[in-house]
Amino acid sequence: MRISLTNYALPKSGAVVATVLKGGKLLPAAARLDKASKKALSRAIKGSRFSGDKGDWLEIIAPAGIDADRVLLAGVGGAADVSAVSLQNLGGNVVHKLATSGLKSATVVCDAIPGVKLEVTEMAAHIAYGANLGSYRFDKYRTTRKAKEKPSLSTVSIAVEGAGKARRAYAPLRAIADGVAFTRDLVSEPANVVFPESFAAECRKLANLGVKVEVLGEARMRRLGMGALLGVGQGSRRESQLVVMRWNGGRRSDKPVAFVGKGVTFDTGGISLKPGAGMEQMKWDMGGAGTVAGLMKAVAGRKAKANVIGIVGLVENMPDGNAQRPGDVVTSMSGQTIEVINTDAEGRLVLADALWYTQDRFKPQFMVDLATLTGAMIIALGHEHAGLFSNNDELAQRLSEAGQTVGEAVWRMPLGDAYDKLINCDVADMKNVGGRGAGSITAAQFLQRFVNDLPWAHLDIAGVAWADKGSPTVPRGGVGWGVRLLDRLVAEHYES
Repeated sequence: MRISLTNYALPKSGAVVATVLKGGKLLPAAARLDKASKKALSRAIKGSRFSGDKGDWLEIIAPAGIDADRVLLAGVGGAADVSAVSLQNLGGNVVHKLATSGLKSATVVCDAIPGVKLEVTEMAAHIAYGANLGSYRFDKYRTTRKAKEKPSLSTVSIAVEGAGKARRAYAPLRAIADGVAFTRDLVSEPANVVFPESFAAECRKLANLGVKVEVLGEARMRRLGMGALLGVGQGSRRESQLVVMRWNGGRRSDKPVAFVGKGVTFDTGGISLKPGAGMEQMKWDMGGAGTVAGLMKAVAGRKAKANVIGIVGLVENMPDGNAQRPGDVVTSMSGQTIEVINTDAEGRLVLADALWYTQDRFKPQFMVDLATLTGAMIIALGHEHAGLFSNNDELAQRLSEAGQTVGEAVWRMPLGDAYDKLINCDVADMKNVGGRGAGSITAAQFLQRFVNDLPWAHLDIAGVAWADKGSPTVPRGGVGWGVRLLDRLVAEHYES
């Protein structure tokens, strides 16, 4: 879909979207339309339940006097209700409401709102950003569909005074949206298309944006002693990979920040086989790696002034005759040994070696890992928050604030010695599960044993990486969760 920012004007065709304040107060564009239609819009409002509250919509076939084919009035509430996220939702809703309407174009006329801190050009940029995020579709494998189901909307314009300044404000947001779309594509693809080698090949394409990409195969990982990661993939015919992505946009003297993703491109559970029902969803068990790849595309696309490391451990967990068995003991790159009690607790094994490698090689300021790690996280937090675990209060607070700003919420969970003792083991240094209780916490405790004293945070995104129900800026399916949050973290605190 083509998203553009244009000079302030009412359109001659398609749909026109104008904003209305709480109480039905028409902003200038809506007032002009109302005057041109001899108060037809005011009469329509009076005859409806539309009040201009945030999220209210009123759709009207354009009355005489208006050149456009359709009018949508968008309620924005009061000045206190208007934020970057609410404007993004407005843009996304325009796309959703008109995608299959039969109309080919829509114009959102953006008016300044008294009391809103954002400049009108920034407002327009966020509406465009939301329309971009909301226009994402993953339907490449649908070869037959009815004509009325196919999107007709191909262009969304945001008309604003100072369109050039709005375009400059939108440029970095568009780069972030490109990163989100990259993540959504990776997470949505089936496992016969995205597997460790093909995922790595997609990461290599980021070199076109200036990202330095290095791929470690099994032979090199074996020499490094990555027995935990390699054990997970040994039952698959697909070779495991570790992808290292580096964006050097900061000063040479700046220590990098590092993000590490779990990339289990398909998870059968291994010998500890999952139930068949719903197993097809395990194509998105690489959601953490997808987010890291999308983040690298975002920071490179907007030329972030920071040194950013992205590392993803890519494996396929299969129940082959050579697969890892419950009771096996593996030696991680750190030298610590692990008894594998359950082969379906595999993501933490992948991350153990990836985290150790990251801190050992790059000495970053901090590490954040992301993983669709535990079903217990969904039981605890549902699909509204990602679980946040951290050994550093400042990093945890910054992640929480970034999440609030972009609309990707996290909830901090506890860590502690009592939980850590649950993964102690008689056979090895630790075991990979801690029992039925506190499953998400003991998984995080396991990861903490591979970070030493480096500031670190773990985001368990099991409940937020995939959506069965969409929202204005998020489709059903792959969410691309975390790209916006982590980009905000970097931009707010770590750019030079």
